Amino acid sequence: MTMVSFEPSTSLSSLPTPEELQKDFPLTQAAASFVLRSREAVESILNGWDSRRLLIVGPCSIHDLSSALEYAERFRKLSERVSDHFFMIMRTYFEKSRTILGWKGMLYDPDLDGSYNLAKGARLTRQLLAELTEMHIPTGSELLEINTIHYYVDFLTWGCVGARTCASPPHRQLAASLTLPIGFKNSVDGNIDQPIQGILAAAAPHVYLGLTSSGQMTRIQAEGNSLCHVVLRGGLSGPNYRNESMSAVVQKCRQAKVRDRLVVDCSHDNCGKKPLQQINVFESLVDQLVQGNSSLAGMMLESHLEGGSQELLFPLKYGVSVTDPCLDWESTERLILTAHERLQHQDQDY
Repeated sequence: MTMVSFEPSTSLSSLPTPEELQKDFPLTQAAASFVLRSREAVESILNGWDSRRLLIVGPCSIHDLSSALEYAERFRKLSERVSDHFFMIMRTYFEKSRTILGWKGMLYDPDLDGSYNLAKGARLTRQLLAELTEMHIPTGSELLEINTIHYYVDFLTWGCVGARTCASPPHRQLAASLTLPIGFKNSVDGNIDQPIQGILAAAAPHVYLGLTSSGQMTRIQAEGNSLCHVVLRGGLSGPNYRNESMSAVVQKCRQAKVRDRLVVDCSHDNCGKKPLQQINVFESLVDQLVQGNSSLAGMMLESHLEGGSQELLFPLKYGVSVTDPCLDWESTERLILTAHERLQHQDQDY
């Protein structure tokens, strides 16, 4: 008689609990105050109480701490220069959703060699976010895996539910349990109803099975999150950053009675995954701001020290993305400074 096994068919290995890593890299009282102020700033912008716009800018994925910290230094200086018109959040994506297969991100495979040293990846993830927070850099990331986020979510200013998970009930429940602003991206095919439904679901209370920071399975009672919004990233049917596309989404949001202030991702299907095309998308959005588009709450850019991308072939080029191709820093800085100058001139005209 064949015995039926209910154990996983793959090998298991223990990891440090989130609680253990929180002790090694604590969210200090000063850091917690900074994160709270940053989240409140995002909320004010999303609600239109603050006239600034969000700029969520940074590498497609983090794969190297040295280049991430060098990018962060440049990011901080630029952020200070444009702070009267933009609130900048650094993209710190440690987990990558894959359509089929591919490198899953630094948290999973920090050595980029298929060894999947998750213990090291979780430690490096929390270490980097602690350092960036000490530098007073707000950070944002995709909430991809509902268990791994416990290792780092307390440091985040902004979170994102991606195109492949916007219809996922576990991700909607997770969003409902968090107290940070969260963007729901439209689906890969361009569907807008799914993120709107996700926002409605996340705003409601939920009870579900989850993990505590000590690794204990527990009953979680989520109160609901009222800080969610739509992120437009284009789809298989084409881009959706132009004024007519945004207007249609705004109408859908109003009909559903969800927040009608949108963030637009200049990358992915809005630029056809051509990094330089992000420039045209961004400039088009700035045109809309100058023309008075009050529904546009912010923009996203994929940017690294150097432009383009590279395959995982060693030795790796320093400061070049190993996932989606990015804008180089010089182009990023010039683009944002030009947008800032245009908005300043608009203020002077008034």
